[in-house]
Amino acid sequence: MSFRKWHTVPLVLGLFLALFAVACGDDGEPASTLTTSPAAAALSGTIEIDGSSTVYPVSEAVAEEFGKIHRGVRVNVAVSGTGGGFKRFVVGDTDISNASRPIKDSEAASAGDNGIRYRELKVGTDGLSIIVNPQNDWVECLTVEELKMIWEPGSGVTNWNQVRPNFPDRPLRLYGADTDSGTFDYFTEEIVGEGGASRSDYTASADDNVLVQGVSGDRNALGYFGYAYYAENTDKLKVVAIDHGSGCVTPNPDTIEDGSYTPLSRPMFIYISTKSMERPEVKAFVKFYLENGRDLVSEVGYVPLTPDAYTSALSQIDSLP
Repeated sequence: MSFRKWHTVPLVLGLFLALFAVACGDDGEPASTLTTSPAAAALSGTIEIDGSSTVYPVSEAVAEEFGKIHRGVRVNVAVSGTGGGFKRFVVGDTDISNASRPIKDSEAASAGDNGIRYRELKVGTDGLSIIVNPQNDWVECLTVEELKMIWEPGSGVTNWNQVRPNFPDRPLRLYGADTDSGTFDYFTEEIVGEGGASRSDYTASADDNVLVQGVSGDRNALGYFGYAYYAENTDKLKVVAIDHGSGCVTPNPDTIEDGSYTPLSRPMFIYISTKSMERPEVKAFVKFYLENGRDLVSEVGYVPLTPDAYTSALSQIDSLP
């Protein structure tokens, strides 16, 4: 083999390996195929996100995909409940707050007092789900009135046969969101009829994974949390249909989107500090969130908005300096 031909082999091999490296990340994983706007090279910094456990799977998925493209940016996504997230957000401790309810007037006032200006963006829709253990073979549907009887303050319902006489004589153990959670606020408003009104003798957590573990390990359990946590654990959980007066409706992407799963379909939000948006890594992250929100919201088990809704939100972000 001539000298020229001998050196052609490693040259071609080197070009092949270089192309393969471009197609993969530095760690050999396939690069993200999601949409990303042109951004300044070598973005860096840290983005702090906290709040709703319901919105957490979406923001965590966005952070993971964003990190495959912008490896110099660290995105920390925490879970302290919607209320807990707003407590940090309104004093400037976080850049983005995940929320499963709109910001309260008192929270907005605190933000104003601390000079925190923000943008509210709706990112998807959830169907807050009533969940039991898969070994529960006696309940398929509950009415809103029955749920209220179980969860209202001062409720004396401690046994399944107190809900319906034909249910078994078994203890009823409850699992649900804690008082810092937007899920708690929404559930009590829609089911009990008053935000924050609930019995207190139940296992409460701002982390829906804790509630999943509790219900999946207790045949007598009944709990509530975001639909994505059920969708992720269908082998461990059983979802209960809800009758709001027009028959039993089970939550799924179709019934959540068309509104027939009522009254527990609800919007999901992110709140972004406008001061944080002045940093290029934060603006790039939010744009990535909106450009890919439809795919990632669906991927984690929630219902995405229309394409036009994401486009409209993206235009608001593009208009910022």
